[in-house]
Amino acid sequence: MVDAKMLNKIGSAPGFIAALDQSGGSTPKALLLYGIAEADYNGDEEMFRLMHAMRVRIMKAPAFSGDKVIGAILFERTMDGDVDGQAVPSYLWEKRGVVPFLKVDKGLLDEDNGVQLMKPMPDLDPLLIRGRDKSIFGTKMRSVIAHADKTGIAAVVKQQFEVARQIIGQGLVPIVEPEVSIKSPTKEAAEAILRDEIAAQLDKLPAGEQVMLKLTIPTVDGFYEPLGAHKSVIRVVALSGGYSRADACEKLRKNHGMIASFSRALTENLRVQMSDAEFDASLAETIDEIYAASVKKA
Repeated sequence: MVDAKMLNKIGSAPGFIAALDQSGGSTPKALLLYGIAEADYNGDEEMFRLMHAMRVRIMKAPAFSGDKVIGAILFERTMDGDVDGQAVPSYLWEKRGVVPFLKVDKGLLDEDNGVQLMKPMPDLDPLLIRGRDKSIFGTKMRSVIAHADKTGIAAVVKQQFEVARQIIGQGLVPIVEPEVSIKSPTKEAAEAILRDEIAAQLDKLPAGEQVMLKLTIPTVDGFYEPLGAHKSVIRVVALSGGYSRADACEKLRKNHGMIASFSRALTENLRVQMSDAEFDASLAETIDEIYAASVKKA
């Protein structure tokens, strides 16, 4: 059963969703941007320990609260971790007023027909049950579209919605994320195909079943507004997709109804060497900027 208070916050509160879900191959790059090189740690366990420490520092910062950050997407290891002895999901909701989500995909297959589908997730149901027991509200899963290939994009959207229905069946809210690469030479054309494919899948959802959409900020301003108005869509959020924070926020301001769900754009100015006061001030400035870009038209 979806938590009604969390649903109300995610569906209507002003603010944005923080993506704190870097995992596996993306973790070394995230740590490097934070100021920790691969030579500074030995093995995956130490790497993930350092990554968790960075995330805890973010979550404990005064500005990281439900007043502006309405949700946070977690890596599985982060969900299983703690903040000062309290499980991360309950800490986020009970202490910070932030709705917890869980990244559930296991990475991407090799590109075929201009897209990368998600790898199989044979253990998804047990993960969803564990997440639900830990007060996780929803999930997110990412595919990537590199070219405007109708066959490939249709396959991406079909797979996303098949998994979404499985997630709904476990009482969680899925974030469907078919990312169009900002480097795609056919980005605008890919977005046109994607919008039609998503709309068709939304129309097939049974009454009462709802999803969220996480999409690359479109080339044409306001292009995804019709999707946001669909009865089966709780909210449309935007990924930063490799844009700098300044560029992502500028583009987001031009898209009514989309709020941010930024990862690298959220942490790009944070450094491990900062004092706590410097770290908190930098994060507060970033949160204010992303919040303003999200709520000016939400």
